[in-house]
Amino acid sequence: MNLAPYIDHTLLKATATPADISTLCAEARAHSFKAVCVNPQHVALCARELEGSGVLIATVCGFPLGATTSAQKADEARSSVQAGADEIDMVISIGSALSGDWDYVQADVAAVRQAIGQKGAAGSKVLKVIIETCYLSDEQKERATEAAVLAGADFVKTSTGFGTVSSGASGATLEDVALMKRVIAGRAEIKAAGGVRSAADAEAMIAAGASRLGTSGGVGLVSGTRNQEAPNKSGY
Repeated sequence: MNLAPYIDHTLLKATATPADISTLCAEARAHSFKAVCVNPQHVALCARELEGSGVLIATVCGFPLGATTSAQKADEARSSVQAGADEIDMVISIGSALSGDWDYVQADVAAVRQAIGQKGAAGSKVLKVIIETCYLSDEQKERATEAAVLAGADFVKTSTGFGTVSSGASGATLEDVALMKRVIAGRAEIKAAGGVRSAADAEAMIAAGASRLGTSGGVGLVSGTRNQEAPNKSGY
């Protein structure tokens, strides 16, 4: 299976240097990945490195905690688009989800949606909404997914890759992707991020319903080698 069109080649480490980002972009060009995913500081560099390549530029918003205000998230997303971002991967207010304040969760997503253009409108950018499944019950995952879709998400995304709980659970699972697919019911797409370590993992996520994969191990996936790096060190 050709996995390259599914991959958001990701580098979200705090220690990422401009040289690291240039390498990421060169790898994305070489393998024709769908996108790179980087922190906002590096968007302008990616725009220069990837000009004319067809590789999209994704960046994060309210990352990784989701605890900035809606206005701050909207400003961050707007600034990233001005710098050259094609896609915004925002984190929901996880605390609001845990407390059952679904109106806030939906409004928070809607603020970013408005900042980058309404879904389907000319010139609008792609919005991926990270619900950070490792912190949520199945019912909360369902409610968060529904809130994201109602607010205009193009994708609902499983994880930041940085979230952890006492059980050690983190990242995408096949069960979570299947749950999200059922709730979405064709109204948006799914990005599985975290825990995609091999081509077999990737193909299983796609079979379960994911149409995008966030991973720091994209080169390994397309070359058939396993990504051994832990998600909380790689960002995915």
